[in-house]
Amino acid sequence: MNILMEVSAAAGASANNFPVSFTLVYVVGFIAAVTLGSIAWYNSKRPPGWEDKDRPDVVPKVDK
Repeated sequence: MNILMEVSAAAGASANNFPVSFTLVYVVGFIAAVTLGSIAWYNSKRPPGWEDKDRPDVVPKVDK
């Protein structure tokens, strides 16, 4: 039983040393996906009810 507890403790200690670079890649990737998705959505055909709405100033116009 002590062996299982030692293995569990060792695995828990190594789980806390997750590289920060992996976390940064996921965070930056998520922000990029949301930003590019928002630009694509604002430049797409407007859904019903949104045809007369103005594009936000921060969203660049993308020509086809």
